[in-house]
Amino acid sequence: MRHRKAKNRLSKPADQRRALLRSLTTELFRHGKITTTEARAKALRISADSMITLAKRGDLHARRQAESFILDGDITKRLFVELAPQFKERNGGYTQIIKTAPRGGDNAPMSIVRLVEA
Repeated sequence: MRHRKAKNRLSKPADQRRALLRSLTTELFRHGKITTTEARAKALRISADSMITLAKRGDLHARRQAESFILDGDITKRLFVELAPQFKERNGGYTQIIKTAPRGGDNAPMSIVRLVEA
C-alpha cells in the first residue's frame, strides 16, 4: 500500500530519482532558470526550496547538508554567499514555475523553473 505517501516518483527508482533532482537543482542554481517537464519542475521546486532554506540557516551543518546534495562546490558556495542573503526576508516560495508550449517530440507539457527575484 502507498497510502499517504504523496511524492512524485517520476517513473524512476529512488536512486535515479535522487540523481535527477540533484542535477536539476544544481543546474537551476547555476543558470537561474531551466526548462524541463512539468512533473519534474514540480518535484524540483521542493528540493530547490529546501536547499535555499538550508542556505538561509547558514550554519556549518546546513552547509554540509547542502554540499552532500548539490553536485558542485562552487554552486554551494554561491548559494550560501549570494542567494541566501537575497531571500533573507522571504518565507518560502523561492522558485516560480511558468508553463510553456508542449515538447515537439512527445507532446509532454513543458515548464520553465526560475528563481524569484527577491
